[in-house]
Amino acid sequence: MENKIDILLGLQFGDEGKGKLVDYLADNYHVIARFQGGPNAGHTIKEDGKKIVLHTLPSGVLRKKIGLIGKNVVVDPYTLYNEMKDVAQNFGIDIYQLVKLSYGANFILPTHKWLDKAAEEAKGDKKIGSTLKGISPTYMDKTGRNGLLLGLIGDIEKLHRQYKKLKEKHLNLLKTLPAVDFNLSEEEDKFFNSLQYLYDVEVVETSSWVHEQLAQGKKILAEGAQGTMLDIDWGTYPYVTSSNTCAAGVCTGLGVSPKLIGKVTGTVKAYTSRVGGGPFPTEQENEIGQLLRSIGNEYGSTTGRDRRCGWLDLPLLRYAIRLNGVDDVTVTKLDILDTFNKIPVCTHYEYRGETIYTWNPSIPLNDVTPHYRMYDGWESPTTDALTLAELPKKAQTYLFNVFEQRLGTSIRAVTNGPDRKNYISVTDQIASPAALVA
Repeated sequence: MENKIDILLGLQFGDEGKGKLVDYLADNYHVIARFQGGPNAGHTIKEDGKKIVLHTLPSGVLRKKIGLIGKNVVVDPYTLYNEMKDVAQNFGIDIYQLVKLSYGANFILPTHKWLDKAAEEAKGDKKIGSTLKGISPTYMDKTGRNGLLLGLIGDIEKLHRQYKKLKEKHLNLLKTLPAVDFNLSEEEDKFFNSLQYLYDVEVVETSSWVHEQLAQGKKILAEGAQGTMLDIDWGTYPYVTSSNTCAAGVCTGLGVSPKLIGKVTGTVKAYTSRVGGGPFPTEQENEIGQLLRSIGNEYGSTTGRDRRCGWLDLPLLRYAIRLNGVDDVTVTKLDILDTFNKIPVCTHYEYRGETIYTWNPSIPLNDVTPHYRMYDGWESPTTDALTLAELPKKAQTYLFNVFEQRLGTSIRAVTNGPDRKNYISVTDQIASPAALVA
């Protein structure tokens, strides 16, 4: 029987803690594959007092697993080189032997970053909240059949010719946009100096390589970036990213058929956060939101911006679970709720006189009224718990009632702290419903 590709992805607006989970699960796989997105994603991993934020490298490289950067990823060579150098120097890993670059992935050019900044400025008070990493302009060039492919790293003369042609196109476009500060000469130096360090990284044809690994019995985990609600087609458009963040994106990002998709694990934070603009029904623009932000250290790992914080939103999660065909969920950052006396959870919306239990993209989130069920908080620390049974009973009730009953999903694991050790495997540990449901 042919191996299948498992998926781990976010079910909210990103920042659900996927990097830590991939790092933890990597020992079960031979290959970790990023299938979409760019360096606007930041996967934070902490271990033994060390912290690293990976923007392009798959999180499993710290477990010395092969890391594939898939075809639908857009790559800033300066960011990638610095990450590889950081992993090699601080973790003693021979990173060049682990990383595989997709021939068909696209380079982020310096002028893509300039365009991103100028285009965001042109929106005025209707800004999307771009990370200004050049992601959107790069995907626009890709879909416009103008992209600069990573495969050209093996033909530097052709790469320079295409770079020059695309640069001229961008400079003409920039004349139509607001003037913004941007040091093109400095950014170009970073771009071309970084390329020379990537010459020794193996470039592969994604689909063929992935199928070869599966045929050899290798196990592959596909790692998502951002979250489902930021999917370009199925998220809260236009406040979305520029790629398909949902499970379907694995097929196009890695070049495999849907028949090769195995288990899908969704990652969900025990509350909700969002970076940048866009609708957020359960957002708490008050002391509660500030407290969640402070305790949860909710500041963008890529931008450093404050994350907007609010309560768990079940209508959005039901939609994300259905869209991705989620088999089970991992609940992260449970410990952030340790100090709360009461924990509201949005169970449904009211919209134009209707009760909405499962959101869909035709329903404007700015116009819904969230309705909450109140859960008792446990008001005691959870960070030392190693098993589900060691969690406070009220925390167990919260987990079972919200995720198992109301969402109809199995809980695979719970994280209760920032370190790798703060991971509780929940399989077969859930207590009986009668014991937990209030």
